[in-house]
Amino acid sequence: MRKKLVVLAMCLSMAAGSLTACGGGSSAETQAPAATTAAAAEDGAADAAASGDVAGITEAIAEGPIILTSVGQSADVNVVQTLLTKCEIESDLNATMTADDLAGYKTLVLAIGGSSKGLGAAGVDENQELDRVKSVIAKAEEDGITIVSLHIGGSARRGTLSDKFIPDALAASDAAIIVSEGDGDGLMKGIVTQNNIPTAFIDNQVGAVEPLKTIFGK
Repeated sequence: MRKKLVVLAMCLSMAAGSLTACGGGSSAETQAPAATTAAAAEDGAADAAASGDVAGITEAIAEGPIILTSVGQSADVNVVQTLLTKCEIESDLNATMTADDLAGYKTLVLAIGGSSKGLGAAGVDENQELDRVKSVIAKAEEDGITIVSLHIGGSARRGTLSDKFIPDALAASDAAIIVSEGDGDGLMKGIVTQNNIPTAFIDNQVGAVEPLKTIFGK
């Protein structure tokens, strides 16, 4: 909850300035709230990245039972499950889970990365997916469930669609694993720094194995 309040305060502070500072013009005034929030988070996160240090992953913080879901319906969720299996970490995969599906779980793993094809196959648009994810995160926080996020798709999972899913999911995390090549603009570094989230920046997907073992005490 504290991490979500930090992001909200950051966005509200920016919104209190002139419209020009947020993009200006009538088009900025008519943007969807989710888009405005993402833009505000990106600007604030970039500032944090420039001045802060990233906390490392140094100890176990999560345990089973574990449920894994997608944030954006990309195929990365399957890659994350493969990585968990490689670490001998058992998880249940439900790419379209709802808040009700969290019952009985102690850890929620989020695979962040948007895919228009994946959204279409799931029968949802990006706003419906974002609403689902926010609901799941809110329930996890309410129930004290640990949240671990992974962004492992690199630059291929960045851009207008994927970036819409990053701020809320990442800011709610208790630990994060990020492929460095996908954070050339410092957006994700800024978010994890601002929220003091233990994070491993890795060179490639296989690099997620060791931090996952640390997070789950393997």
